[in-house]
Amino acid sequence: MSDARRAAYTAAVSDNELPLFPLRSVLFPDGELRLRVFEARYLDMVRQCGRQGGGFGVCLILDGDEVGAPALPAAFGTLAAIVDFSADADGLLGLVVRGRRRFRVRRTRVRDNGLIVADVDWHAEPPPQRLRPEHGLLGILLQRLVQRFGGVFSSAEQRLFDDAGWVGFRLAEMLPFSNPQRQEMLQCADPNARLDQIVRCLPQLPVA
Repeated sequence: MSDARRAAYTAAVSDNELPLFPLRSVLFPDGELRLRVFEARYLDMVRQCGRQGGGFGVCLILDGDEVGAPALPAAFGTLAAIVDFSADADGLLGLVVRGRRRFRVRRTRVRDNGLIVADVDWHAEPPPQRLRPEHGLLGILLQRLVQRFGGVFSSAEQRLFDDAGWVGFRLAEMLPFSNPQRQEMLQCADPNARLDQIVRCLPQLPVA
C-alpha cells in the first residue's frame, strides 16, 4: 500500500469505531486471510467498508461460533483491509484481507442485524528492531519456511527477515501454534518478548 493510500485508509478508521468479524483465526499485521462471506450482517459490513474506504476488525472467538448468534470476541484484534474480492462458484463473496494495525476493544454493542461494533484504542506499534543474536536462528527458520511453502511472502525483502517484529508475526502465523498461543503472541507489545515466547513454544510443536 502506498503512503497516500495508507494515510487515507488510516483516516477512514480514525473515529475509533470499528465493525468486528469474530473468527476462529488470529490475524497479524501484514498477514493475510481468505474469507467467504454469506451472512447478511457481514455483506452489509463489506458494502459499508467499500463506501467509506475503511476496514473491519478481526478478533479471535472466545465463545460461540462464526455463524449465527453474535460470538464473544477477544478484546485484542487486528484491523483488516480488503485487498481483493471475488464471487465464488457457489455465489458466495470471497475476500482477501491484509492485517494492518492492532487494537484493543473498550466496549461493544450489537446492531439489530447482529453485527458487533466496537469502540477501540489503537495499539502503538514499536519502531523496527533488528533481530538480536539469540533470535538469529528464528530468522533463518522463517526464510526456510517461506522458501518451502512460498505464498504472499515469497518475494519479501531481506531486510524484513532481520526485523524482530515482522519475523515474530510471520512465525506466529506459519507455525502450528494453537489459537490461544497465537492470541497471546498478537497481544505481546515487545517484539523480542514475542520471539522469546516462540522459542519457549517450539519444543511443544508436533513433529511431522
